[in-house]
Amino acid sequence: MKKGTLRQILLITDGCSNQGEDPVAMAALAREYGMTVNVIGVLDENERTDGLKEIENIALSGGGIHQLVYARQLSHTVQMVTRKAMTQTIQGFIHKELQTILGSEKEIEDLPPEKRGQVVEVVDDLGETMDLEVLILIDTSASMQHKLPTVEDALLDLSISLHSRIGQNEYSLYAFPGRKKQVDQLMGWTPQMKDIHKIFPKLSSGGVTPTGPALKEAIDAYQKKRSKRGLLEDDGYIEESGS
Repeated sequence: MKKGTLRQILLITDGCSNQGEDPVAMAALAREYGMTVNVIGVLDENERTDGLKEIENIALSGGGIHQLVYARQLSHTVQMVTRKAMTQTIQGFIHKELQTILGSEKEIEDLPPEKRGQVVEVVDDLGETMDLEVLILIDTSASMQHKLPTVEDALLDLSISLHSRIGQNEYSLYAFPGRKKQVDQLMGWTPQMKDIHKIFPKLSSGGVTPTGPALKEAIDAYQKKRSKRGLLEDDGYIEESGS
């Protein structure tokens, strides 16, 4: 099996989208292109969100994971969601391969215990060795302004926590709404986010939440990155997300 690359879109938001394309449809399109869409809803204490159903549906359509969390717990949640989504994607890929070999009605649970143990070892190994690309979309609408320092800390912690992996990590960072556009690129693809502290103080907050356009921009960014590589080498990408 080729090592391949895991592609994730990590959406951090606290509200409903209210401008542009349907974010659920955009998440489904991302999944078709081999990207997993994970969503973290950031809440204040005692706050309830009207965007819960949308957050669930975006992650479901994008083949990913959703999690609602209070701002103070964000750092741990960002790491957990990223890791869990990696494992889920790999498990889905291996499951599909096993069905091809054993038949469509066979599940991993149908394997003898020793074989199941070997599958778990493979999943764990790939989780540490496969390359990982995470495109992060940050909601900077007005209600997120006071939560942005916590988001900054969480993303730095994510970069540190994944640094020990054998596989290569790359991150890219976008904010929505942008200053003059619906979406702004804050940081191009980079192996670490040590300069993120220079970016966040310059962020401005707006009232609208163009989540759909942000996901569309993420898809375009991944397609551009892939097209630059695709002409030169066969990267052996995992094209499907786990279910």
